[in-house]
Amino acid sequence: MSNFPWLTIIVLLPVSAGLVISLFPIKGNNIIRWYTLGVCLIEFLLITYVFCYYFKSDDPLIQLKEDYNWITFFDFHWRLGIDGLSIGLILLTGFITTLAILAAWPVTRNPRLFYFLMLAMYSGQVGLFASQDILLFFFMWELELIPIYLLLCIWGGKRRLYAATKFILYTAGGSIFILMGALSMGFYGSNQLTLDLQSLSNKSYPIEFEIILYLGFFIAYAVKLPIFPLHTWLPDTHGEAHYSTCMLLAGILLKMGGYGIIRINMELLPHAHSIFAPWIVIIGAIQIVYAALTSFSQRNLKRRIAYSSISHMGFVLIGIGSMTDLGFNGAILQMISHGLIGAALFFLAGISYDRTRTLFLEQMGGTAIYMPKIFTMFSCFSMASLALPGMSGFLAEFLIFLGIVISNKYSFNFKVLITFIEAIGIILTPIYLLSMLRQMFYGYKCSKFFTFSNMDAGPREIFILICLIFPIIGIGIYPNSVLFLWNSKVNFILSKFIF
Repeated sequence: MSNFPWLTIIVLLPVSAGLVISLFPIKGNNIIRWYTLGVCLIEFLLITYVFCYYFKSDDPLIQLKEDYNWITFFDFHWRLGIDGLSIGLILLTGFITTLAILAAWPVTRNPRLFYFLMLAMYSGQVGLFASQDILLFFFMWELELIPIYLLLCIWGGKRRLYAATKFILYTAGGSIFILMGALSMGFYGSNQLTLDLQSLSNKSYPIEFEIILYLGFFIAYAVKLPIFPLHTWLPDTHGEAHYSTCMLLAGILLKMGGYGIIRINMELLPHAHSIFAPWIVIIGAIQIVYAALTSFSQRNLKRRIAYSSISHMGFVLIGIGSMTDLGFNGAILQMISHGLIGAALFFLAGISYDRTRTLFLEQMGGTAIYMPKIFTMFSCFSMASLALPGMSGFLAEFLIFLGIVISNKYSFNFKVLITFIEAIGIILTPIYLLSMLRQMFYGYKCSKFFTFSNMDAGPREIFILICLIFPIIGIGIYPNSVLFLWNSKVNFILSKFIF
């Protein structure tokens, strides 16, 4: 056990290093880029080092605990700690953010602010996954919104103000429920405010109160995950944001919703969760099919990929609602797998836009001749997204399938219905992804857009894509490489539920 404050350093390093950027010269674009990339790499290596040496995967309890009294007036503590659930997501955050900084190389407008916001986001995301205090969790959840709002407003597309306003209204509106729920749980049953997640998980509430709390938290996470019908901010935000921001949105931000459902709703409110689990499964099944059908009707490339993200998040819901270790493992794996695949697809959409200057699929066509490397990579990641065996997406969806089939909680008819709807979703996914590839890369149409000859991906872009394809294939071939991280934690959470 280490007494060194590793987690505090990991959480505060990016934002503190980001403040130094203000001292750099305004025109020093190159210095700022390399400095930010260096900070991200040091942070990622630090995370990897700490987890290799200090994290024990077979211990389901909170490790590397830190507890400092922050605001004595109402007993607000800086409580950090990690377990199997957060470790995978913190590693994913480090990995995707480092690649997103590398993807943002072409950004030349106001680079000091841009890279500072990227680093501030990094701190907020790692802080959220590491916080063990429900008010600190809320604080980090809110901290995340401001950088994204500014990144959208300043570096977005034509309708960026509309998208940014919609994003902030939806997510800030959802966050109010977290604050209300946190304070209700903290004050319940005593005059002292208890905000520590460990103490809260030992509290028991009357079932009616628990259901109200559960619904409140669920609305907040439903906006973030996003869950149909609270999903409409996502396609707009993705459609307008710069692709490096999209990588962070798809790769990490959506996972905060799934993490919140597991960390707060499942761990702290198990009785309400066992009541709502069938409804979560039903919503997940509807969402898979609804978003896949909507994705098929999108003409804009980024919006099509955004709806495919919503569809994939439906699998996470089914896994969480299945209440079996297989389904639950599959749900966490799906979050990590989609984080890698989603980030790659948005990056590819962005670099294709840089070359063709259009996002509308009917204006593209025949681009494979001009950009064979981008075409190859786009095909690979689309296959990963439609769950091709040997890729991480297949394994996650397969585990979720099995989880719902072997679940003792549901009747045979219910399981048949959900499996049938899931199967429809799995058939629809290749339809919209392959038609997207067909419209973009095959045919003759697009030659009028290309004015210069070196259209294909450069070494920097190839490097980013290779970094993303390796873990996807690695997890697909040897899933135990990541499943062992959270397996004991999954069994520990499920032991609270008695059927």
